Amino acid sequence: MLPVFSITDFRLATTDEVLQSLGQRLRKQRLSKTMTQAELGVRAGVALGAVKKLESTGKVTLETLALVARALGLIAELDIFTIRVQRSIADMERGELAKRQRARKRSPGKLGKTEGA
Repeated sequence: MLPVFSITDFRLATTDEVLQSLGQRLRKQRLSKTMTQAELGVRAGVALGAVKKLESTGKVTLETLALVARALGLIAELDIFTIRVQRSIADMERGELAKRQRARKRSPGKLGKTEGA
């Protein structure tokens, strides 16, 4: 059995190590909910063998992963796959400058004049 990696260690892990670690994490989630593998399979709508394979190797289909995550109440955690645009500080500053607008200049004929004068 491979060690459970922290998220920062994933950069150094092999694909098999990452998958196995994800399976181990899902197992811990299942156990924290005092659920058996069979119960999880029924709730997720997947075969018992799929749950066992997920927890031992992590090598399952994305559909199985999503179904199990939903059954464990973790579907929102899959949001980590959302594309996040990284912007530099210079890009952010340019964006702020683009939002700023100067006040309109007054027309020369209206400066200093008062009504009735």
